[in-house]
Amino acid sequence: MVQRYDRLKEIQRLDPERDFLEIYRLTVTYEFPWDITRALELALYRTYAVPSIGRLLDETAELTERSQKRYDDTALLLDTVVEHGFDTEEGRTAVRRINQMHRSYDISNDDMRYVLCTFVVTPKRWLDEYGWRRLSDHELRAFAAYYRTLGSRMGIKDLPQSYDDFERTLDAYEREHFGWDEGARRVSDATLALMGSWYPAPLAPLVRGASLALLDDSLLRAFRYERPGPVARGLTRGALRLRARAVRLLPPRRTPHCARQNPEIKGYPNGYEVAALGTFPAPGVRGCPVPGHRRPSEAPAE
Repeated sequence: MVQRYDRLKEIQRLDPERDFLEIYRLTVTYEFPWDITRALELALYRTYAVPSIGRLLDETAELTERSQKRYDDTALLLDTVVEHGFDTEEGRTAVRRINQMHRSYDISNDDMRYVLCTFVVTPKRWLDEYGWRRLSDHELRAFAAYYRTLGSRMGIKDLPQSYDDFERTLDAYEREHFGWDEGARRVSDATLALMGSWYPAPLAPLVRGASLALLDDSLLRAFRYERPGPVARGLTRGALRLRARAVRLLPPRRTPHCARQNPEIKGYPNGYEVAALGTFPAPGVRGCPVPGHRRPSEAPAE
């Protein structure tokens, strides 16, 4: 019988620089699948508060008109790499799709690097507040190595090396770049509406209120949302901390839980092909200025 902290002991026997993929899988699919999903949702949400990112997302309309599909495809592409690894056919196809989409737009290296930083820093901070335990140093080093590898495969330059580097880069970028943009606010509202749509209609306002209660003041200011009151914040955050205490007392997972199994992913009840996930933007249409984008059947292998 696996005990509650046995997998952490297994993780600590591994080398975080050499075995980062195995450590990352153990952490996100066994130890914290629900928490990592919520943290990565918040990570992507944070990026809207950088006007150059939020504005582009509004221009493409992917998150305002096709919110569920965009959510599904993002989660499934990232999940494919976690489940299969970087050097499998599935993993290479997922990274290729991510790169094909990003190369269709004029996105700066600094914005790409910032988005990558949110994937490293936000889960750590979420688990500090709401996890049944905090990430170990081994896990933080493995997270940094995992996303350094992903960033390298995406062609991002000047990548942070350690967790502390990722955190410093994120904090500095947010201090300099967070700000108001009308399009970014539309993307934010659409995302909050999407989260509400996952629950019965009468609960949608409560979901929106709870989501806003989890945002820090820098995000609330950037989107010009009214600051939730102390009762709303206390109830929301207190409920998550109670959940963490309950999870700590439960037996650990015996099987991995991948993101593709999440009930929030609704667009592919009959399965999906990794090569068909995501968008295929047309140059000159909806914020896509970069020519030469082709569908998988037309694109050369990378």
